[in-house]
Amino acid sequence: MSGNSSAAAAVEENSPKMRVIRVGTRKSQLARIQTDSVVAMLKALYPGLQFEIIAMSTTGDKILDTALSKIGEKSLFTKELEHALEKNEVDLVVHSLKDLPTVLPPGFTIGAICKRENPNDAVVFHPKFVGKTLETLPDKSVVGTSSLRRAAQLKRKFPHLEFKSIRGNLNTRLQKLDELQEFSAIILAAAGLQRMGWQKRVGQILHPEECMYAVGQGALGVEVRAKDKDVLDLVGVLHDPETLLCCIAERAFLRHLEGGCSVPVAVHTAVKDGQLYLTGGVWSLDGSDSMQETMQATIRVPVQHEDGPEDDPQLVGITAQNIPRVAQLAAENLGISLANLLLNKGAKNILDVARQLNDAH
Repeated sequence: MSGNSSAAAAVEENSPKMRVIRVGTRKSQLARIQTDSVVAMLKALYPGLQFEIIAMSTTGDKILDTALSKIGEKSLFTKELEHALEKNEVDLVVHSLKDLPTVLPPGFTIGAICKRENPNDAVVFHPKFVGKTLETLPDKSVVGTSSLRRAAQLKRKFPHLEFKSIRGNLNTRLQKLDELQEFSAIILAAAGLQRMGWQKRVGQILHPEECMYAVGQGALGVEVRAKDKDVLDLVGVLHDPETLLCCIAERAFLRHLEGGCSVPVAVHTAVKDGQLYLTGGVWSLDGSDSMQETMQATIRVPVQHEDGPEDDPQLVGITAQNIPRVAQLAAENLGISLANLLLNKGAKNILDVARQLNDAH
């Protein structure tokens, strides 16, 4: 029996028979697909439990005429779901990890980070440009993205293109691309397209040397009440050790830089031969000024096991008591060290100017 299965069996044995676990999610099709995938994993581990999915709209779903970076709210896609968690209307919430701020409100924690899908960005082209790449699009072609991070990096790399904000869920953005003659292409997370089954629309995958990705991109996070030990134990078996350590490093980097939606910050992580490599970068809004560095830490990816209890088990909002603490701390320290390296080289100035310019527009 694997570590996951035996831990799950122990939890289920102590759970009330046929208890209903209420799972909160956003209403979009992608959010539902992501939530269904997590619930399917839990059902396989806990056949004696029932799961009820409760869908709701969030601020980010309702404000569709403003760029995300302008709204000035850190928990755009999470606040309403957290209210439901706080009021005990749901027991856990499934999020795209990149939507979860690096500092969670008191009383909440990320109890599981599932195995990451492809974290890179993808380009979807207007039907008349199928077969092109960003490089071969005509001059002044308009590319849609709701992300300052993507726009800043791609403006630098492809100065012949113009970038314009596009909002809405995946279905809406694809519809805008296909039906309006406004955009030649749009940039989306490859993982979302994959989960929706729309791989055929992907015209180009952007590799880290072209466009590094957002912190946590491609991973799903399960948020729970920090003191709800039963539910923490229930979801904790879903932690994927490699994804967890990469995301701890990425979130620690972002938190220490004090980055968020309103500044272009991006990362790339890789685990190889017991080393965790973290590349992080910051950009000015127009991409003309940038700074990036890579650091590594020794971090043997652990098999899951039980550590002793911790006084404060959370690191960057994440609780993972079945993953060795020493590996988690090494990942967190890597993120902080890389942020300090960039800050010492002047990254704060780039970020401050980006923040001021974004606020002024």
